[in-house]
Parts: sequence; structure tokens; C-alpha cells
Amino acid sequence: MSYRKEQLLTKRQEEFLASLEHHDYIPEDASQEDLSAMLKAILKEGMHGICFSMYEDGQEPGDHITEEQVRRRLSILKPHIKWVRSFSCIEGNEFVPKVAKELGIKTLVGAWIGDDPEKNREELNALIELANKGLVDIAAVGNEVLYRDDIPLEDLKDHLREVRAAVPDHIPVGYVDAYYEFTVHPDLTELCDVILSNCYPFWESCHIDYSLAHMQQMYGQALSAANGKKVIITETGWPSKGENLGTAQPSDENFLKFFINTQNWCKKAGIDSFYFSSFDESWKVGDEGIVGAYWGIWDKNEKLKY
Repeated sequence: MSYRKEQLLTKRQEEFLASLEHHDYIPEDASQEDLSAMLKAILKEGMHGICFSMYEDGQEPGDHITEEQVRRRLSILKPHIKWVRSFSCIEGNEFVPKVAKELGIKTLVGAWIGDDPEKNREELNALIELANKGLVDIAAVGNEVLYRDDIPLEDLKDHLREVRAAVPDHIPVGYVDAYYEFTVHPDLTELCDVILSNCYPFWESCHIDYSLAHMQQMYGQALSAANGKKVIITETGWPSKGENLGTAQPSDENFLKFFINTQNWCKKAGIDSFYFSSFDESWKVGDEGIVGAYWGIWDKNEKLKY
């Protein structure tokens, strides 16, 4: 998910969030060293899930990535996660569920749906094939397709129906988008077995001090739209460097605070979540500016940042 002008917090919303009693998981006098130790403790205990970052410096979507590269990066993540989320099923992305299963990691596997019908067909066929090979625990048909306006809503719904009919019944099938899209499109929500919701306080210009409260509201809105279906937070995170967006400030300290608060709250509330992201990826600068390259827990050289 990226900047969405129509979703930026209004002054009234900011005042409301600031007025809430804060229930975070960080002592007021915590130093950055304390925060780093808390992050390491969470990693040692293990997270529910993480979004997989495929690309090294000089690589970008469209490049073909080797199984060796996928295996190296997944091996770094393995001690810390139960689940991994992938975003595509072609060009080397098909190795993510394959290697994950070999390593004992569960998989949320996404078919990337864009504005190229031929590529979409490749993605859908590959997702169905991977699912029928037993490599998919949850299938995601598209990621933020409505935001990008890549294909008509009815075409997206047809893709969901196709995958649902083609994969084993025990595999939940859903669509990933910002939390509010499931309220806006109840007909799409109805087709999903599980609601896959991206929740980013940063991209809505939220101050770090009330970012947890805002994310809780985001989850609550998706939960209300879900009509009893399970809601999974498929992306949430905070950048460690880059440009401010309103009162949302990237920094190492804010990254650590957001990670610690969201991980602890999701665990306490019993919410499955996938943190964005595993490794910093330089290619994202083109889409999001400098801030896009600094969402990883590990840096672009695969070293833990804290």
C-alpha cells in the first residue's frame, strides 16, 4: 500500500486519536537500545508472519529470481516466522511456497493481478497449479488492484470465482486490499473466504504516538465488513528512513515502536498478521520515493537493522 490522498487523516480525526488513552507496550523512558532489545526478543520468540522481499539491489519486479536467492532469504527468516506471504506466482516467485514448505513455513500465496491480461492469466494458472500441488495454505487473488484501477471490479470477481472453483476446498481464497475497500465493495467481500486487509497508519499521515490506535480502528472496520469471516492483517509496517508524510515520521525509533506495539497487540488479540517487510528493497524508491526503500526488518544486504 502507498500514499492515498483521499485517506489522509483530517484534523478532527487526529484530535480524536490523540484524545484516546494510549495502551502501548513500550515504557515511556525506553531508549533506542531498549527498543532494539525488545525487537530481538520478539524475533526470538517468533512472529506469526512476514511479507517476503524478493529483490536485491539492481533487481525489480519483472526480473527472474533464482531458487537459490529465495532459499537464502527464507533461511534467514525461518527461525522467526510461522507464515510467509508472497505477492506473485511467476518469474521466480513460484519458488517462495516451494522452499517455504521444505522449511516448514506456511504460505499465503498471491497471484499478482495487473493491467496485462496475458500476465494475469499466467499468474492465475500458476496460483492454481501451486495450490493443487499442496504448496498454498491461503490463496490471494490480487493485491490492491482496485486502488491501481488495473482491471474492472467484475473481472476481479470473476478471477476470484475461478480460483475458488479450481483449488481444493480446504484452501481459503481471498483478495488483498486496504481495509476500507471491503466496506466499499460488499459484493467482493462476499466472494472472499477470508478478508485480507492492509493496514498502514503511516500512509494516512498518522503520528507514531497514536499509530496503534489507528491500526486498531482499521482492523475494526475490516472486521465489521467481514460479516463473521476471519480478518487477517496482510500488511502493516513503518519505514525507518525517508520523507515525512504529514505527522508520520520515518525513523529508526518510530520503526521500532510500531513493530513492537503491533506485534504485541496482534498476539494479545489473537490476530494473524504479516509484517511489511522482511528486507529493504531499493527498487521501491521509484514508486514511493526514498521512504519506499526502508520498510525491512533486515537491510538490503540481509543484515538485521537493529
